[in-house]
Amino acid sequence: MLAQVTETAAYIHSQTENFKPECGIILGTGLGGLVKEIDIKFILNYSDIPHFPVSTVEGHSGKLILGYISGKPVVVMQGRFHYYEGYNMQQVGYPVRVMKELGITKLFVSNASGGVNPDFEIGDVMILNDHINLLPSNPLIGHNDKYFGPRFPDMSEPYDRGIIKQAHEIAKNLGYKVHEGVYVSVSGPCFETPAEYKYMRIIGGDAVGMSTVPEVITARHMNIPCFAVSVITDIGVEGRIVEVTHEDVIAAASKAEVKMTAIFKALLANS
Repeated sequence: MLAQVTETAAYIHSQTENFKPECGIILGTGLGGLVKEIDIKFILNYSDIPHFPVSTVEGHSGKLILGYISGKPVVVMQGRFHYYEGYNMQQVGYPVRVMKELGITKLFVSNASGGVNPDFEIGDVMILNDHINLLPSNPLIGHNDKYFGPRFPDMSEPYDRGIIKQAHEIAKNLGYKVHEGVYVSVSGPCFETPAEYKYMRIIGGDAVGMSTVPEVITARHMNIPCFAVSVITDIGVEGRIVEVTHEDVIAAASKAEVKMTAIFKALLANS
């Protein structure tokens, strides 16, 4: 994998005048509005980047954007990859390896998710403080290259406590109500049954989605601090469960993303 990562990073550098980002950002379903806040210097299509997967899901544009947010150099994935698209876990985490090779020192991640905490409402923002991996695999399975990280990486702090504290202060100053909780990652692509929602709450989850965890595991393997937010786009609580479509998720995420965008911008300004 190292040879491929090196080749991918070299190609990106060749197309971007060796632009060196300090922060990587992965945007989830319907959460591409942050792109409007970027002072864009370069845009690359995933399909043109060697060894890069290609987004196949509506709401994921499939573009790598390099530029500045709040004066900080960033590399932004407008669209991510999922296990349910047929990619293996190493492929899902591959862009994070490339971002590290490009020079990032922090990773910000967003996702659209279903709320299983009864205190949540559609449009709420949840800051992740932990996760539960119910995906059928792990991006670190297989040969471990010490260039990236140790065979058995520590996961006692998957989401950086210092950044979380900052985010709460920012949200308070902006007048935004935000939650903090545990994200459960599942394979998808079907949405959860009522019994599955109940199970996820019982095991300690506050929100459920089909992404984020592989990228965060990959980042923590390389000792990259992570910060992630979930935008709650539907509710998986008994008595409040309704039929949900992917279009519903995109619409709900798009309406709520202003909060996420403001928090990300302020965190970058303060970093």
